[in-house]
Amino acid sequence: MTDYQQEFISFMMDCGVLTFGDFTTKSGRKTPYFVNTGNYKTGAQAARLGDCYAACIQQNMPDGIDCLFGPAYKGIPLAVSAAASLFRNYGRDLPYCFNRKEAKDHGEGGSLVGYKPQDGDRIAIIEDVVTAGTAVRESIELFKQVGGVKIEALFVSVDRMERGTRDCSTLDELRQDYGIQVYPIVTVRQIIETLDDPEQKARMEAYLARYGAAG
Repeated sequence: MTDYQQEFISFMMDCGVLTFGDFTTKSGRKTPYFVNTGNYKTGAQAARLGDCYAACIQQNMPDGIDCLFGPAYKGIPLAVSAAASLFRNYGRDLPYCFNRKEAKDHGEGGSLVGYKPQDGDRIAIIEDVVTAGTAVRESIELFKQVGGVKIEALFVSVDRMERGTRDCSTLDELRQDYGIQVYPIVTVRQIIETLDDPEQKARMEAYLARYGAAG
């Protein structure tokens, strides 16, 4: 595990984004931990969050990206903070854009705000925690209408490593269905490695044993 990954796990806990207890996911699964990225709410947190995404992007794709896209709504500040950190920390000045929930029919119009992707552009989607992958799939379909662009990669904060609609994880489903590269800042396995509480570790291991993806 890299330094930025270890720091990110501590950062999530300090911000109350990563919490432990008894929760129920949208799918009805009883989970011993929860990741709520809606708890990021300050400028300092946004800056550190952007640094973590930028470090993950730089490590895994030091080139080959022309634009960052943040799906509305949670992906918008993620893409903006990641773009700022990529420039500040690595000198990479990438444009960013995001979508409106409903297309605007006046002013500049359209469903995209910010940079207008050009033919041949390679897009990286910046998301928080992907559960069902609905927003990512909608984003990919959106870009099919934009023109000759390619969704090159997806960056997420945490890979829960759970089964999706198939035996593999939702992130692996996206890899298989769309041929995109998917990079999490951290995985739930890496989170488990950092825990000092044996009982909490055991609960998370038991959850993965029941709901974890194959492979």
